[in-house]
Amino acid sequence: MKQQFEVWRSDLKPAIISKVDEFHLLGYDRATANEVWDCVLYQLRKKKEFTHINSFVNELLTLKPQTYMTWLTVQSYKDPTDWFAELE
Repeated sequence: MKQQFEVWRSDLKPAIISKVDEFHLLGYDRATANEVWDCVLYQLRKKKEFTHINSFVNELLTLKPQTYMTWLTVQSYKDPTDWFAELE
């Protein structure tokens, strides 16, 4: 059974924006709503169990900056972008 998280996205927008604002206040100015959403989805999909909306909100609101930054780092290694192509 595959869970559909996207149906909650518009309902949880205030909580997502709140988390992004929190990260901005802590100095993580490049944090975006899409990245926070994707990070929480990644955390929940690792658990491989059905998630209720209240558990999703809990995961979102308790997301730590260290977890977010670790996720971003892993994503940057997975990204096939050739950073040096622009220099040529």
